[in-house]
Order: sequence, then C-alpha cells, then structure tokens
Amino acid sequence: MLFFKPTYRQGVFLVLFAGLCWSSMGLGIRFIETANVWQILFYRSLALVPFLFLVLAVRSGGRPLPSIRKVGLAGLIGALALVFAFTGGIFAIQATTVANAMFLFAAAPFLAALLGLLILRERVRTATWWAMALAMFGIAIMVWEGISLGRMSGNAAALISALGFAVFTIALRWRKLDDMMPTVFLAGVFAVIISASICQLAGYSLLLPARDIVIALSLGVFQVGAGMVIYTIGSRIVPAAELALLSMTEVLLGPFWVWVFLGETAGVYTLLGGAVLLAAIAANALSGLRHKPTPIL
Repeated sequence: MLFFKPTYRQGVFLVLFAGLCWSSMGLGIRFIETANVWQILFYRSLALVPFLFLVLAVRSGGRPLPSIRKVGLAGLIGALALVFAFTGGIFAIQATTVANAMFLFAAAPFLAALLGLLILRERVRTATWWAMALAMFGIAIMVWEGISLGRMSGNAAALISALGFAVFTIALRWRKLDDMMPTVFLAGVFAVIISASICQLAGYSLLLPARDIVIALSLGVFQVGAGMVIYTIGSRIVPAAELALLSMTEVLLGPFWVWVFLGETAGVYTLLGGAVLLAAIAANALSGLRHKPTPIL
C-alpha cells in the first residue's frame, strides 16, 4: 500500500523530483575528501538500510519482514546486481568526469532490453533496435575519449554500473516483482556487509573525517533512499515510456551541479556522445508513447 495515490500531474512531479535527488550523487562524491569507494559505499548503505526499513515498516503497517521475504530468489539476484551498480557508480564518478559517468549510466535501459531478449525471451521493438544502435555509437564516442585521456577505468566502471541496474531490472521482471523497495533494501544490507568486509581485508579504516561520513550518510538517505521512495510512488501512475523521458533529469542535472558549484566541465566528445545517447533514449521513449509497447524498463 502506498502512502497516497497521486494524480498524473503529481506523479510527473514526483518522478522529476526523484531524478533531482539521484542527480546529487556526483556533487556529493566530489565533496568527499579522503574516503574511497568501499568506505563511501559502507556509510551510504549504512544510512540507506534503516531509512528504507522504516519506510517499509510504515507502509506495511508495522510488518515489513513479509514484504522483504516475498522477493525470493529474484530479489536476491537483483539486490546483488545493485551492489555492483552502486560500487561501479561511485568508482566511475571518482575516476572520470561526472558527465561521462552519468551519460554512460543512462545506457542501462538498452542493456536491460538486450538481457530481456536473451534471458526472458522478450520481444524488442524495431524502434528500440535502432535506438540501441544509436546509443552504442554515442557510447563508443565517450569510451574513445576515455581511452585517449587515460580514464578507461572510469568508463568501464560506469558501464558495469549500468549493467548492474539492467540485471536488477530483469530480475524484477523475471518474477514480476512490482515493488522495487524491498530489493533495494536488501541491496543496502549486502552493500554494508560486502564493503565492511573488503575494508577489513584491505586495511581501509572506517574512521574517516566527519565531513566524509556525514556526506556519505546523507547520500544514503536523500540521494538513494528518498529518491527511491519518491520514484516508487510517482511511477505507479506515470506510464513507463514517460518514465524513461522524465528520469533523464538525473543524467542532465548531475553534470550541471558540478559545473555550477565546482566548475567541472566535460570534454567535447563526452558531450557529443552523451547527446547522441540521450537522443536515443528520447527517441525510444517517444516511440513507446505512440505504440504503447511492453515496457523496456
């Protein structure tokens, strides 16, 4: 049960606001001074887990465990895939420009379409094939620039993150799990365990500057947690093809924030490749609005 049933206009606003929350990731990580990817993941997930557990408890009338257990194997697979997505996303932003990372994250719907074809035998529309070809061209432009600038690790991490989100999407569709929140909660639990274990094995201290801890905790609550809750409510009323368009605000605003507050710019080829990729997403979503197909994401 949702907290309330929004109107269509409210749903659009909520999805846009969720994109605004998610877009703060790049800026937040840029403000972190010393923490590495595993330390950031630990504290971000440490805040995400109790936040989502509280939301699940409120939504279920004080009985969150049944909804968490209900996710089954599909939820476990999706949660582990999200850990890869979270880790790759943080590393990518630390290793390359926010614009480059964000644009490559946007490839997730097309990767989900390919996985849906291979694993679930879902039909891929002709328009989506053309959009994927265009998206691959945009990705190739950005990856080429990453190689020339020595940022290939950041590009690879961003694509791994996109693949993680794609696997998460397919896992939910596999067992027709409409509610993403319990799976994201489990992903937070796994991320805490995995990141803490790696920090222990690698000798990374969890005693960080207070600034880094506060920022990472804030990302867990406001960037991931609040964004997920708001998106879940809004997405119940907004059609899937429109969601693909509206969620582009995350990709567009992420580079904008670091440009405004930190003066971080992107290379010409990153902007060109990103524009091509976003055009592919927009074209695919618009064709979906006309034909009302089975959603890709």
